[in-house]
This record gives sequence, C-alpha cells and structure tokens, in this order.
Amino acid sequence: MKMINHFLLLAIKRQGKGHYLCLLVSLLILSSLVACGGNSADETSDSQSGDEPVTLILGAYTTPREAYGEIIPLFQAHWKEQTGQDVVFEESYLGSGAQSRAVVEGFEADVVALSLEADINRIVDAGLITHDWKSVGAGGMVSDSIVVFGVRPGNPLGIEDWDDLAQEGVEVLTPNPKTSGGAMWNILSLYGAAKRGFVEGVTADDDTAATAFLQSVLSNVTVMDKGARESITNFEQGVGDVVITYENEMLVGQKAGQDYEMIIPRSSILIENPVAVVDTYTDEHGTREVAEAFVEFLFSKEAQEIFAEYGLRSVDEEVAAATAEQYLAIEDIFTIDYFGGWAEATPAFFGDTGVFTNVFASLNVPTTE
Repeated sequence: MKMINHFLLLAIKRQGKGHYLCLLVSLLILSSLVACGGNSADETSDSQSGDEPVTLILGAYTTPREAYGEIIPLFQAHWKEQTGQDVVFEESYLGSGAQSRAVVEGFEADVVALSLEADINRIVDAGLITHDWKSVGAGGMVSDSIVVFGVRPGNPLGIEDWDDLAQEGVEVLTPNPKTSGGAMWNILSLYGAAKRGFVEGVTADDDTAATAFLQSVLSNVTVMDKGARESITNFEQGVGDVVITYENEMLVGQKAGQDYEMIIPRSSILIENPVAVVDTYTDEHGTREVAEAFVEFLFSKEAQEIFAEYGLRSVDEEVAAATAEQYLAIEDIFTIDYFGGWAEATPAFFGDTGVFTNVFASLNVPTTE
C-alpha cells in the first residue's frame, strides 16, 4: 500500500494535482503491480527505523504552498540535527475539500494542512484521525487570514465593498465550494457581511435579504475554479474584474510582482487554517514520531515567521505583534462561530438543501474539474 501511495502522489504532481477521483483509477492499476512484487509490511516498517531516511506525506490545500516550500527544509535540518535521520517529503496540493476527500478515499497522507476545520472533521468522521487534533498549538489552527478582493490596477470599476460585487456587468471570480475550502470561506464571509448589516441596501439580520444578495453576487461569477490558487491564477491571466480570495494570496502575488490591487471590505470572516496528524496512516507507515514533530514545528516562531512572510496572519502572539503593521485593520471581523461553527454551517449552507446549494442550482455558473 505504501508503494501504491508513492506512485499516486507522483501522479498528482504530473497531472497538475487534479481531482482526487483520478487517483482511484491509478489505484486499481497500480494495485496489480504490488501484487506482483514490492515491499512487504515488515520491510516498510524497517525502512522507517534507525538512521534510514523516513518519508513523510503532506496533503495540503493550495494556498500556502510557497510557505511550506521554505518551512520543510528547515524542519528537515531540525530533525536531522535532533535525530541524525533524513526526512523525505512527498507533497500534494489540492483544493482543501478535494484534498480532504482524497484522504478519506485512500490517499495516505501522514499530515494534512487544510483550509478549514470542516475538512479535518470529514477525516475524523471517517475514523482516520482519532486523537484530539485541537490539542496542538492554537487549537489546531496553524495560521489565519481574511477574505479580501483583488481588482485590476487602478481599480477601474471602483470596487470598494461587498455591494459593488453585485453591480451589473462586474465579472467576479471565486472557487467552487465543492472542492475548495477557500470558496466556503468566501461564501460565508459574503453572507455574513450582509446579515451583519455591512452591505449597503441589505437589512441586518434578514436571512432572506442576505440570501438574495448572495444570489446577486453569484450571478456575476464567470467561472468557479477547483481551488483558491487556480482562481487567482485565472485572474492573473486576465479573466474577470474582481476575485474573492485570501488576503495572503493577494500579498504573495504582489510580492511576486503582480500589479493587481487588494481591497479589504468593511466586514470579513477570520479564516482559520487547521493542521493534523492522520493517525491511521502514520501508524501504518511507522511515521508518527516524525509527523507529530513536524506539526509541532509548524507552531514554532521560526515557522510562524515564514507563514507571516507569505501573508498568513500568525497564531503566535509574539510573531503576530511583530508583523501587525503589514496587515490592514478591518472594521468588522467575525469567526465561524457566528454561524454556530462548522458543524452547523456546513449543512446549513453547503448541504443538499443548504443556502448556497439552492442559490447555485438556480444559476448557470461554469465550474472547472
């Protein structure tokens, strides 16, 4: 099974980290190869012991890819110094929802770093995460962000707040909530701002009015990509007038030379990004010790400073205070608790009869797989 996952991970990388269903086809083909030969369970266990290199599989959402690109080498050096052992990372980056479903379907990630708690809960419900994953760091949340807008240079359409996204003729980009955790944050931020009275023309605490506003914005969406990174890339290639996205996506893009502008609405939701060890797979691979050490390292000041460097708001109080000036203030910021937590928000908005599901069914918004 270890060999199968190695090849599946390569398949993800070669195919642009596409939809996890592709993995199932590969699994059927590759399982026959394992039947003909390969490492036994004992051999796999032996390869993870002593001073032999250990392989750690990271399944993450797309947005913090660059941050992990810097954090992983630091952890490898740290682990080598502490134990004398080399760590080889195999990394997969997908939309958070797609990544979560891939793990449940059999992608054997040792550690998952996802966009939202609901995607971790899916893995918990599948019986693959059995420990209290919130006992680590800041309640299991390794970084924060907010929902913002990206607009063209000079902001030619004068986009300033949520109500501007409903104007006729404005082309909006946001990812697909079926595959992207970022998209779920976007929808809840939009709806929450309206219900909290921060959208002009929408009465506060009026679910019907907030739903109507959600529909008016979604009717301007030109395409829903599978992940937050794909959505911002589409925007960078000239599609759309405004993109709803993570604050850190905007900051990273601007740092890389992109000339779009970031608009922070008056009201936005606090995005909280979880990380967890996947018990079933780490125990099967014999990687629990290094997996737990990696998760712990993500909460170190060294790692938190790198998250902040890539536009993610640090959960470390000292790092957050030291980097506060690089983040603009928000008039009204709220959390998922405003909707009763993910246990209530997920079915209420994204379930079969949820608010978003019903609105989306009434529109003709193209999606990408």
